[in-house]
Amino acid sequence: MARLPRLTVPGFPHHIIQRGNNRQDIFKSDADREVLLELLSENARKHEVAFHAYVLMDNHFHLLLTPETAEGVPLMMQAVGRRYVRYFNDLHHRTGTMWEGRYKSTLVQTERYLLACMVYMDLNPVRAGMVADPKKHPWSSHRHYIGQVPDRRITAPATYWGLGNTPFAREAAYTELVRAGQSAAQQGAITDATLHGWALGDPEFAAQLQKRTPRRTTRARPGRPVSTPAEKS
Repeated sequence: MARLPRLTVPGFPHHIIQRGNNRQDIFKSDADREVLLELLSENARKHEVAFHAYVLMDNHFHLLLTPETAEGVPLMMQAVGRRYVRYFNDLHHRTGTMWEGRYKSTLVQTERYLLACMVYMDLNPVRAGMVADPKKHPWSSHRHYIGQVPDRRITAPATYWGLGNTPFAREAAYTELVRAGQSAAQQGAITDATLHGWALGDPEFAAQLQKRTPRRTTRARPGRPVSTPAEKS
């Protein structure tokens, strides 16, 4: 069965995961991490994509992005992927692919899941046993949102601005969201939607989103498959 095209619609947040091939490390130094972040920032601006949040792990990274056009995220990720591989291979005297196939992505229901995705990303180093506190992981946007280290690359989403009327109030409210953590069910929903490319939101969100794209937004129900317009001959 042919794989579905990615679900990408302008104006909606996209949660992205890109892994190293065979789960191999994609960084050898902090300088490599800085290069990737600069490439992400540069190409987000170039392709009209708001760069909301990130976390760099050893063998993969997560992004939260909102594109202004349908082509924004694919063009951004293609440019970053190619340029980083060329940089990394030249510097570290290696050849061949770096990425584990296509990046994974999901469209996010802003009101219900945008902040949840940010918290999910911030807690990824904790879940992986890299740090005990997300503030101790320097390679994420977490410290920017709690007011510790400003990051010029970041564009805060409107939902974050809605957490309070002052920077201190927003930072305190977001700190509390991360401190409260997430249930296993919420973590599982975010992971499943991203890895399989389904919309991350309630049924009403998926139904409204379906009106804007011929690509299925949710997993097909058991039984006889139902074709979307794009899948009919």
